[in-house]
Amino acid sequence: MLDDDEALMGLALSEARACLATGDVPVGAVVVGPSGSVLGRGRNEREARQDPTAHAEVLALRAAAASLGSWRLSGCTLVVTLEPCAMCAGALVLSRVSRLVLGAWDLKAGACGSTRDIVRDARLNHRVSVVGSVREPESAELLRTFFAARR
Repeated sequence: MLDDDEALMGLALSEARACLATGDVPVGAVVVGPSGSVLGRGRNEREARQDPTAHAEVLALRAAAASLGSWRLSGCTLVVTLEPCAMCAGALVLSRVSRLVLGAWDLKAGACGSTRDIVRDARLNHRVSVVGSVREPESAELLRTFFAARR
């Protein structure tokens, strides 16, 4: 059982590093239950699965829901190395995740506080608490290195 955001981000970073074997953008995520136990893990697998929805967050949420036997993830925390996009932010709201811990902010496509803020939109039926910049230098460097190798 882990309850420290930095330690949990370490698990997400491990998932992100595993993406390098498949050529997927290195983003990793874990869902932690109210007791601090890891309920689900995910990493980007869009290339590996040829699935546009196979983002780390979506795969971690699916695994957590399967683990709990419920789509409602109230009281759970999603820890992810990169700020979620609009699709993933919507999934966080719809799954009723209570808390989001993110590493690097995504100033191009982030939807949890940078370019837009879907998870805290008062017009929606649920809002997610956001903690940003946890182990941000490590998360950002992993992405910079990945994209530098492709340019």
